[in-house]
Amino acid sequence: MNKPRSQDNPWRAVGLVSAIGADLIICMLAGYFGGSYVSRWQGDQPIWIVVGIMTGFIVGVFSIYLIIRFYTKGSEKDG
Repeated sequence: MNKPRSQDNPWRAVGLVSAIGADLIICMLAGYFGGSYVSRWQGDQPIWIVVGIMTGFIVGVFSIYLIIRFYTKGSEKDG
């Protein structure tokens, strides 16, 4: 009988999806609060909130790329 590969574990997939969702939400919330702080500091210009959210989104997407790369690094070796 074949030994199951570690990449076939369904809990690993659940962990990956959860990490992706949580990471994106946290990055965008951090961007919102950072933009809100800068907006108050600059005299209530709401453009900074939008800039903060977009920056959080970009950082979140890059972070998701790194998470996926970490989770899939072992699959290249197993073939």
